[in-house]
Amino acid sequence: MKKALLLPAICLLLASCGGGNSEKGKNPYQQDGDSKKEANGNPSYDPQRGEGKFTHVDVSPTLNAEMAANGKKAYDVKCNSCHKLSAEKLVGPGWQGVTSRHTAEWIMNFATNTDAMINKDPKAQAMLELCMVRMPNQNLSDEDARSLYEFMRQNDGVK
Repeated sequence: MKKALLLPAICLLLASCGGGNSEKGKNPYQQDGDSKKEANGNPSYDPQRGEGKFTHVDVSPTLNAEMAANGKKAYDVKCNSCHKLSAEKLVGPGWQGVTSRHTAEWIMNFATNTDAMINKDPKAQAMLELCMVRMPNQNLSDEDARSLYEFMRQNDGVK
């Protein structure tokens, strides 16, 4: 008798666990506006769409010490609890060498529009996979982001 009830119970359990998404293969996290895809399946990232307003940042070969000092202040308040100035990962990746790994435009777009970059940009998504923690939006102004970038350059040895 118990065996006769066990088989239907297992079948019912398995049937109830089979997802309710009738659109097989559709990403449930994809937003309606994300119709363009990269070859790797990620939504395309277009810095002109508003996710990234920085398309060209004028960077002098020499360091702007005043901007770097302001960037250090912003780092101390908003960044140092998750990012070390060395290559060591804390919560987020270490900042050593960051200006050689990413362009000024990418860094400033990520700092000022974190959520959209994580949602659209393959590099940001790869970092999220490594760090396992989504960077919160720090509400940085454009000026703060530029100063942070200059501080990153100073940390990377630019004089």
